Amino acid sequence: MSCLASCCASLTCGLCTSVASGVTRSSARLAYCGLFGVSLIVSWVLRQVASPLLKNFSWINTSDNLSKEWFQTQAVLRVSLGNFLFFGLLALIMIGVKDQNDRRDSWHHGGWVAKLVIWMLLVALMFFLPNGVMTIYGFLSKFGAGMFLLIQVIILLDATHSWNDSWVAKDEQKWYVALLVISVVCYIATFAFSGILFMWFNPSGHDCGLNVFFIVMTMILAFAFAVIALHPKVNGSLLPASVISVYCAYVCYTGLSSEPRDYVCNGLHNKSKAVTTSTLVLGMLTTVLSVLYSALRAGSSTTFMSPPSSPRSGEKKSLLDSEELESGKGSAEARPVSYSYTFFHLIFALASMYSAMLLSGWTSSSESEELIDVGWTSLWVRICTEWVTAGLYIWSLVAPLLFPDREFH
Repeated sequence: MSCLASCCASLTCGLCTSVASGVTRSSARLAYCGLFGVSLIVSWVLRQVASPLLKNFSWINTSDNLSKEWFQTQAVLRVSLGNFLFFGLLALIMIGVKDQNDRRDSWHHGGWVAKLVIWMLLVALMFFLPNGVMTIYGFLSKFGAGMFLLIQVIILLDATHSWNDSWVAKDEQKWYVALLVISVVCYIATFAFSGILFMWFNPSGHDCGLNVFFIVMTMILAFAFAVIALHPKVNGSLLPASVISVYCAYVCYTGLSSEPRDYVCNGLHNKSKAVTTSTLVLGMLTTVLSVLYSALRAGSSTTFMSPPSSPRSGEKKSLLDSEELESGKGSAEARPVSYSYTFFHLIFALASMYSAMLLSGWTSSSESEELIDVGWTSLWVRICTEWVTAGLYIWSLVAPLLFPDREFH
């Protein structure tokens, strides 16, 4: 038995070493995305079993009047804080990394066993902190989540402009036709979806003026995007306008669907109090995909993610090219880093706050412990995100006209 145990331990260590070296050779971004995904799963699991567990901690269970939802929020916030500290510390450590000769470059790509241990210790230690610390973190997380949404919007804007520029640069008729077809399809989808929203969130026999205002504003913004982008004095294109229109319609839908289930104007959910497992899974999957998209774009975007010394400053490279730079392929000499490590980890730190707000209903009381991201706070956060997206896109179009002496990338 001792021999068998020794062999198993040896194989386990060898497997961990092999996996870690494999991660080092490939894109480290995917590994960090996986770790963040694990943190979301841990948050979700603890959210479901938090109440009976945390009641045994005297420094957390300080009153007999604490509800089950309060303990769930505490569990989510404590996992989130551990995650935030982990990625926040990495962001601080990676400040100033410009090329692969820097020792910290290997820290970013390697040491996965040590990183996993540190992450688990940080998360565990958060459950020994007093409730006052969590109250402060919960308050600050609202602002951090707002910053994450803002950065996500900026990345989306950059992605759509990059997509349009790459197809226009091909200077072939088929690509122009493709741009036109996709733009038209996106606009049809936007207005068709807006019509569906009228049926879902403006049921007959009820005064739902607020919902109607949100939906009509979405349609007006979509129309304004096209008018401004196609104006002769504006150096715009229809593709980014159409993609942003679809995104705004989607955000409007997520906002309206976050209205309380017993609200008469929430025709999509007011007849069903129960939340199915598929609904919860879809909500979590949307959050994970949103974060992964932002993180991966943080290594590929040309807006402000790349350091000045990066070979991508002033030119675009694909994600595959960036991965080759990360692993040192393509040249024996040291190369500049392909993206800002500090900004990359900052994305995850802010995303930790954002995920905590989703799972805790923005730390406001929820009508049901099973509901995720439901309530008036969630509604207004979504709607404000849509309006900020619209404002930033319009600004990206008109800014060159207002400030002709400045360069806008």
